Amino acid sequence: MASLTRTAPRALRASNLKARSATILQTRAKHDLHDPPTGNLPVKDRSPPPPPKEEATSIRTNDAAASYLGTTKRLPEFNLHDKVVLVTGAARGLGLVQAEALLEAGATVYALDRLPEPSPDFWRVQKRAAEELGTTFHYRQIDVRNVPQLNEVVQSISNVHGRLDGLIAAAGIQQEMPALDYKQEDANMMFEVNITGVLMTAQACAREMIKHGNGGSIAMIASMSGTVANRGLICSAYNASKAGVIQLARNLAAEWGPHGIRVNTISPGYIVTAMVEALFEQYPERRRDWPTQNMLGKLSKPQEYRGAGVFLISDASSFMTGADLRIDGGHSAW
Repeated sequence: MASLTRTAPRALRASNLKARSATILQTRAKHDLHDPPTGNLPVKDRSPPPPPKEEATSIRTNDAAASYLGTTKRLPEFNLHDKVVLVTGAARGLGLVQAEALLEAGATVYALDRLPEPSPDFWRVQKRAAEELGTTFHYRQIDVRNVPQLNEVVQSISNVHGRLDGLIAAAGIQQEMPALDYKQEDANMMFEVNITGVLMTAQACAREMIKHGNGGSIAMIASMSGTVANRGLICSAYNASKAGVIQLARNLAAEWGPHGIRVNTISPGYIVTAMVEALFEQYPERRRDWPTQNMLGKLSKPQEYRGAGVFLISDASSFMTGADLRIDGGHSAW
């Protein structure tokens, strides 16, 4: 048969090939009509962000924030002008740093935290937002475990602005304890805040995003500890909770993708915060040992995660969902 094919006239071979191609196309069309679709259906009526040149020319040139930031004409896909974003756990620490970065990108930001009053640094950021950045920074006291109140707060913010575009879920707790000594109430508290609280916050925001029909982006703060076991750090429940956040994001991304909602995680390495500094007083060897466990030989600062949050909330990551952005100095890549 092979020899006959090689010696057949060229016209006959071309005719046979054309006939086989037509049969294949007919078969595929038949299956497409009867076979159920697999995976998510394409998102309709939602185009990718416009090219930088088109967006730059469409933005008002007299905008104060634009003139200060310069981002409406330079890398406009990072611009968050007219976007409304919530950040949980933003009364202080990493959450507050994330909120300030979003403000610099032009967003209207709401900090949600269980503290009755935010840290003094919050007021500095709020003043800067109004006087320098041409936007606003608000505070709402809320414990993510209080789901009815959480839903009410998120819905009220959405109704005031007529939109909700993003969420950075940074609220979380940590507890260091041998697994043999863990009490049920301690473990339940850890999972209730770090997993259930994140899910309920994402759910509240996704409802509003779907209601307004503009899609949105959700970034959850996980940890490298959700992927690796930390040498010399005994916190099994915390690590399990962060692994749960990573897996939760993947599943929410799959479920909400048809609505144009993207869900990703950020997995930081060791961050030097006020709480960690206090920990170093108790365990001074960690200040010495932890930097040696990553490829850069240093510990990170909250400011080193600013760009990651803006990237995930903005259109700069418009084709990214269900992913974990690990920023750990190479700790888990050894």
